[in-house]
Amino acid sequence: MGNSSHAVPPRLGPYELIERLATGGMAEVYLARRAGPRGFQKLCAVKRILPQLARDPDFVAMFVDEARVCANLSHPNIVQVFDFGEQDEELYMAMEYVDGTTGARLIRAAAARGEELPLEVSLHVALSILRGLEYAHAARDRKGRPLNLVHRDVSPGNVLIDRSGAVKLTDFGIARASDFERRTDQGQLKGKLGYMSPEQVTGRELDARSDLFTVGIVLAELVTLRPLFSGGRELDVLLRIRDADLGPIDRAGSLLPDDVKSVLLRALARDKLLRYSNAAVFAEAIEEIIRRRRLQVGPARLSAWIERLGLIDGPDVSSDNEPSRPGTAILEPDDVVRNDPRGDGSYDSGGSYEVAPQIYRVDLGDGTASQPMSYPRVIELFATGAIGSRSLVARESGRFKPALHYKEFSRFVTSPALRWDDDADGAEKSMLDRATLPAYLFQLALERETGALVFRNEEKQKKIFLVEGAPEFVASTDRRELLGEHLVATGQVLRMEVEMALAMLPKFGGRLGDALVGLGVLRPIELFRAIHDQTQMRYMDVLGWPDASISFTRGARSHEETFPLGVDPFELIARGIREGYTVSELVQLLAPIEDDVLERVPNPPVRIEVLRLPERESYILRKVDGTSSVRALIGQMTNLKIADADDVMRAVFVGLSCEMLRSIRWTALHPDSGIRRSGASKVRLGR
Repeated sequence: MGNSSHAVPPRLGPYELIERLATGGMAEVYLARRAGPRGFQKLCAVKRILPQLARDPDFVAMFVDEARVCANLSHPNIVQVFDFGEQDEELYMAMEYVDGTTGARLIRAAAARGEELPLEVSLHVALSILRGLEYAHAARDRKGRPLNLVHRDVSPGNVLIDRSGAVKLTDFGIARASDFERRTDQGQLKGKLGYMSPEQVTGRELDARSDLFTVGIVLAELVTLRPLFSGGRELDVLLRIRDADLGPIDRAGSLLPDDVKSVLLRALARDKLLRYSNAAVFAEAIEEIIRRRRLQVGPARLSAWIERLGLIDGPDVSSDNEPSRPGTAILEPDDVVRNDPRGDGSYDSGGSYEVAPQIYRVDLGDGTASQPMSYPRVIELFATGAIGSRSLVARESGRFKPALHYKEFSRFVTSPALRWDDDADGAEKSMLDRATLPAYLFQLALERETGALVFRNEEKQKKIFLVEGAPEFVASTDRRELLGEHLVATGQVLRMEVEMALAMLPKFGGRLGDALVGLGVLRPIELFRAIHDQTQMRYMDVLGWPDASISFTRGARSHEETFPLGVDPFELIARGIREGYTVSELVQLLAPIEDDVLERVPNPPVRIEVLRLPERESYILRKVDGTSSVRALIGQMTNLKIADADDVMRAVFVGLSCEMLRSIRWTALHPDSGIRRSGASKVRLGR
């Protein structure tokens, strides 16, 4: 089975597994052989759920749905699924084996050689896709009811071309049908980055015209050999699709004949009402071009071109030797993302990205190695600080090498934000003091400091990168605070969707959020909101730490892509006090001054409104007049039934921490807690 130490069953049902062809985020596909009496043999492709997802009920349901819908489809331009079975509680699907290449590889090979594909070749591919979709969109179940099928994943990687030139559409794994409930909720975003319709990007209801838009993308890329929607950032790509930005078509010049351009502009209309009404009408428009130009269109011409480009190298499975088949096309995991790594609109002619291998081992530093583990598990170890940049890792059955050797780990061993095994030079260090912690954070915000604030205790670590006093990026070794865990815990994604995205991290620069958007699990706005909430929660969480060492390195930056939060750090400090300090703790902290007179600072550095306190706490701060103590305030507020003792305690502590209130004895006990300095460099945390 290639170079994999991955445990592969020799058989699934009646199928002998010969070689693993490809691994995607959710499933893997094998070249298989079914033998029969008197020497009968037939090659096929067998698809099975990845072992780590095989017991996930949501993914199992999706796999079953795919089998159900494909069982109703039989057309020359659609890959046939002819068997579905279960062995040892493991589901598998047997399908037609296409010995050839894919549309994605065809485009890349032509671009690499600087050769334009003949127009008749491009039109033949698009026409074949449309005929398959025409059939699928009109498909009915066995009772004659319309399936209302929408493929939702038409892309060059899912266009298979066999050596004879026949074109077949595959991978209905995320197709939408009217009787599917588990994965077709309105607003869900599914599909490959760069091959979605505007309504897919914005989460609106889809119909067959969404597939026509993506066929338009495929045709444009076949003709121009350049990505239609390209860009360095996934969010930018999605925004271009949302707006149907067809600038590349306008700039294509002679690469796009006027009649082809006219067809594309209609297929790629932002408003689906302006597109072709169905696949048959779109196909007729292409056939009209073929007739008018008197083009010779058919599989023979396409077959000659894929052979000319070196895309055919068929397997020899007559012996026990493992075949080598760079031209085989079944599943195209390397097309899950745009092949535009440079962000300059060009295809990656040097080859596709690799999906992260499934199995790794980690040197534990005591002469022993870990048990084999998946890529997501290794990433979790890096993210939580269990292993670091100096750790040795072995991929599959290879030798142990420094983690930096593997490009799939590069972000986690080079990013200042994600490395946990180094101490920055010149950092100011101290021990956490619960009484002065909020005041310290307030000073950093007030002085608009930029730098890295690191909290460490025996259980976890946290890095807060401030830019002009506001948190820009927060990293944590607490597994519960990882982005994937946060999204699962809040019900925004499924566990198996996180696993799928983690498996594809190398394609997305090691960024889980980008992977989730690129794979269609989250919309950009959903990712923005999730990171926005998570960053705030991670920041406020430190106000609940009972003990820690603290260091601050001025000028340090995360070097991570970040979203502007647009939240005032003073508000976060006040919220953090409310969530991180118990009433009993506040009683203990304020006990030494409970009978001291409190004064309101005449010209506080920030207005009370900036803190966005609950109305009762704001009222309490405004009622401090220089004659009342904490004890007296509690009596006044409770007698008037305006607030209770808890409200008074929180309001007073916020006021002292944010330089709105002052007390002589509080300042004496905690000299760093309520006095504004001329520069944050003079702030000292701890006593």
